Amino acid sequence: MNATTSEPDNGSQPRQAPPVGDYALISDCHAAALVSRGGSIDWCCMPRFDSEPCFGRLLDWQGAGHCSIASTNAGVRISRQYLDDTMVLSTRFDTATGSAQVFDLLVLKETGRTFSGRQLLRIVEGLEGNVDFHVEVQPRFDFGDVRPWLREDQPGVFVAVGGAHGLVICGDMGLEREGKYSLSSDFRVGSGQRRRLSVQFSHPELLDNGPDQVPDAQQLDQSLEQTGYWWRHWCRRINIDDTGSFPGIRRSVITLKALSYLPTGAIIAAPSTSLPEGLSGTRNWDYRFSWVRDAAFTARALVEVGCEDDAYQFRRFIERSSAGSAAQFRTLYGVDGGRRQEEFELVHLEGYRGASPVRVGNRAARQIQLDVFGETLELSWLWHRRGYAPSQSYWQFLVNLLNRVCAHWQEPDHSIWEVRGARRHFVHSKVMCWSALNRGIHIAEELGREAPVEQWQRSCEDIRAAVEEHGYDRERGIFVQSFEEPYLDAALLRMSCVDFIDHQDERMLRTTDAIRAALEVDGLLHRYDAPDGLPGQEGAFLPCSFWLAECLAFQQRRSEARSVFERAVRTANDLGLFSEEYDTRRQLLWGNFPQALTHLSYITAALALQRLRAIDNGHEADEVFRTASVTSGTRRPYHE
Repeated sequence: MNATTSEPDNGSQPRQAPPVGDYALISDCHAAALVSRGGSIDWCCMPRFDSEPCFGRLLDWQGAGHCSIASTNAGVRISRQYLDDTMVLSTRFDTATGSAQVFDLLVLKETGRTFSGRQLLRIVEGLEGNVDFHVEVQPRFDFGDVRPWLREDQPGVFVAVGGAHGLVICGDMGLEREGKYSLSSDFRVGSGQRRRLSVQFSHPELLDNGPDQVPDAQQLDQSLEQTGYWWRHWCRRINIDDTGSFPGIRRSVITLKALSYLPTGAIIAAPSTSLPEGLSGTRNWDYRFSWVRDAAFTARALVEVGCEDDAYQFRRFIERSSAGSAAQFRTLYGVDGGRRQEEFELVHLEGYRGASPVRVGNRAARQIQLDVFGETLELSWLWHRRGYAPSQSYWQFLVNLLNRVCAHWQEPDHSIWEVRGARRHFVHSKVMCWSALNRGIHIAEELGREAPVEQWQRSCEDIRAAVEEHGYDRERGIFVQSFEEPYLDAALLRMSCVDFIDHQDERMLRTTDAIRAALEVDGLLHRYDAPDGLPGQEGAFLPCSFWLAECLAFQQRRSEARSVFERAVRTANDLGLFSEEYDTRRQLLWGNFPQALTHLSYITAALALQRLRAIDNGHEADEVFRTASVTSGTRRPYHE
């Protein structure tokens, strides 16, 4: 089991949502739930990550529903951990009269890509003595706007329906109705005893005559074992030394898998929406979608740790979702590949700790973000270097995409940061356009594919000239966020990763130092120092701190890289989960949680430090993504 922490609990019920870092993630690679340290599920979307929550009080403490299991004993001490190599959470309650643990999981039963139990399972197990518990189940649908029709279909089996949602709630915890819309129970568990609660999604029309089958205690116990087996079986593919200084790599890889949607291979940015980026609470976005730019980060990280099949599935998802029309290329997609994620606000919700508005959908799907062309070609470059070749039809799509880069790279865009103000000429976006063309040229030449290489080369030269003329501050000797403006941007740390400039080039070294001087607060980086037209303040952006650690490692600035890395690692919660942002003054995680990009960035930074340590120890560092050459012979197709 993973390391635990323990905290006393005074037994009182909270009056507002706990800090973001108090939550744990459980997932079945279809849906997700967030479980508080005290044992309350305050966010649960089934049957998909982007479904409306059936428990959603994270965004409205009084009205959006929850499912809690809490000890009623005085002086309870609570600790928690994941069972080794699983997403099964164990929360332990130690009291003066005894000890018990609660297993929380979303059920997985088979190794196939499409199977999910669509079932939240909670099992209370007595360890020693006796412990008293109180259970509350308050389902709410449509983000708390619908109080369900709750009926008892048979003794101890309840059906909740409303709108497009239905739940079957059963088990042996002795649930009874509490009012019209809720269930509750009080029970005691002794050593060796178990009590179980199952909440299973169903389409409401299938429940008109009650559920077809109701699992018994033995079947629920088997679901716990089967889910643990599924995760441990998957984890066998992880091939990385995560001992010593990098114990969190394995947990981060598992978290990425937990944020993947098995039927399509999509990986969501985060399982939540509208958790604010700072105390002011107006920068609230829906992250339950799959971003194209995350594909390159994801593939690089997963392949390096041995999960090539999962990286392949994610790459195929991006290809399927975006291929067909370069002119209609999107920055993000739904987990099923859907293109319409229209953004709207839910005015009936108070928001996390009063932070409004609550948003569903994401307007960034329609933004112009030129860097996604570079990320898409980065994927093709990655697989090209591993001995795969694009099919002719996919190559034609890439050609059309690169021709579009040539036609549009001179336009302003919204950048990697999806700014909602006026479009600007962001240096990072231009660099990624250069990278797209550069990768395309090398693939075409090395594979002998037909392509307008001369045109691409001319555009490459024009982009570099524009960046060095308008995106470089000659007086300071550094690159800047956007053309002819003085602001700094942590995204510039990625310039060397796509070979636009060497990590140890003097200009890059100065830019790195300038970014630290302008954006670093208490050892962590903010994204940029330019005004963005949005109200409120945000915290330090954790992926940027890991980018800095990786950059410093490749610059062979060993002690600095290690210091930055360790500072960023300390922002994780007790389970090793990272959010998107961090408030250094209040020492709180902010933003949607847990954040895939942060975990990806942690992995790549840790691997860069491992590689540096290998060099220091006289070993050859594995540079598979930067210098490895492809062996001769027949390439494997990666589209057909």
